[in-house]
Amino acid sequence: MKSGFVSLIGRPNVGKSTLINAVVGSKVAIVSNKPQTTRNVIQGIYNDESTQIVFVDTPGIHKPNHKLGKYLNRQAYDSINDVDIILFLVDASVELGKGDKFVLERIKETNKPVMLVLNKIDKLSHEQILKKIIEYKDLYDFKEIIPLSALKKNNVKELVKTLRKYLPDEIRYYGENDTTNRSLEFMMSEIIREKVFNLTDQEVPHSITCVIEEVEVAKTSFTVHAVIIVERDSLKRIVIGSKGSMIKKIGIQSRIDLEKLLGKKVYLDLVVRTVKKWRDKEEYLDEFGFHDFE
Repeated sequence: MKSGFVSLIGRPNVGKSTLINAVVGSKVAIVSNKPQTTRNVIQGIYNDESTQIVFVDTPGIHKPNHKLGKYLNRQAYDSINDVDIILFLVDASVELGKGDKFVLERIKETNKPVMLVLNKIDKLSHEQILKKIIEYKDLYDFKEIIPLSALKKNNVKELVKTLRKYLPDEIRYYGENDTTNRSLEFMMSEIIREKVFNLTDQEVPHSITCVIEEVEVAKTSFTVHAVIIVERDSLKRIVIGSKGSMIKKIGIQSRIDLEKLLGKKVYLDLVVRTVKKWRDKEEYLDEFGFHDFE
């Protein structure tokens, strides 16, 4: 039995959440083309008969220009200190840039074993992959360099096989059937938040969040009461859309994934509120960081 904790570190939009979902085999982290979509440190758990790997999905590290960016970077940096192995994830389909070098400089400050993961190789030829490996190998003394495609799930099994050689522990930290340490309500709220990001494109900032207020359980269905919380009335109008068109789309797409998650029919009661309506609910303001971003 081998086990351990592995942190995925990289700049925004390199595919960290997609990779965790591919390895774990279920959706535990939301995926969006918007940078810094991951706002919370999420643990995805891989299990087989002889292995348990706890993957820590972190917000993308970047040079911050606002309070939210600084908050996300702190979360990513903190995760480095509490893991056994670091996966430095890069998008191999684009040129090595300042963002990747910035992340690597922070990684160099640790004394953890670091593996380089070249993601999105499905966009490259064999020769281009070899060129990328050569380009990166002299930047740092990586323990391993693993090219893969998280989206296509190419070489993901090889990543697990390689990681197993470096796992230091010999116990299971979670149950054999666990896929995440997050609560069911958290996963449900993240599904809805993902749909908001994907459907509103660049119109809605990252401080939007979602709270599951109540879940009614019936024999063959769930009724989920959820609130999308935004900063101001103008964003509320965007999320609702003309004659409720946007909130309807968000609800339809959310229900599809919620039914996959819960395994039953889902009735979704979805409303939008501004953060001002939640001033008296300090637990929500603290948990989702509105105090930090105002």
